[in-house]
Amino acid sequence: MNVGDLLTFSSFLKLCAGRTAQEINLSSLGGDAGISHNTAKSWLSLLEASYIIHRIPAAWHVNIRKQIVKAPKLHFLDTGLVCYLLQIREPGQLRLHPLRGAIFESWVVSELYKALANMGEHPILHHYRESRGLEMDVLVQRGDCLHAVEVKSAATAASDFFRGFEQIAGRIRTAGLSLHLDNVVVYGGETSQQRLTARLLGWRYVGKILQYLK
Repeated sequence: MNVGDLLTFSSFLKLCAGRTAQEINLSSLGGDAGISHNTAKSWLSLLEASYIIHRIPAAWHVNIRKQIVKAPKLHFLDTGLVCYLLQIREPGQLRLHPLRGAIFESWVVSELYKALANMGEHPILHHYRESRGLEMDVLVQRGDCLHAVEVKSAATAASDFFRGFEQIAGRIRTAGLSLHLDNVVVYGGETSQQRLTARLLGWRYVGKILQYLK
């Protein structure tokens, strides 16, 4: 796991920043960085051990569907570092950046990770994606409750923000799991309110997200 070539490692770190909130493809990442698959794997482990990144595995402990995509997602725990590595220096640049949504998602994940850790819990986060299209950004199981968190950077709520929750509930029923589903949408808007299928949470309140994960 030794890093002997700091220039190559620096390039690797920047490539990782460009992949925040994306599923990890070690062959692609290693190829772009000019390193082997095994070296990319070792360097990711080094970044995770240093609490620079966090890898979220797919699904959770019950494999509901065979067509689940099992690739983990990469998230930086410091989105300020992501912006620095991507040469984003001003808020206006971030608003127009093509990775704005990914950076926002990683920020929400990092806040949830830190909130759980500060509560004395070991943060066990997952994401969910099926090859046929159903996705959920974050799943957190705490006891008999499964918290489903969808993240949207848009400042105005839209109906498609809530589309996946009923499908996730259907998967749970089909699998015969005794889980209570608690749904939260974190978005780039200012207001928070309870909707029919989920709690809509404005970005300013994300630091108190555990209060909404009952």
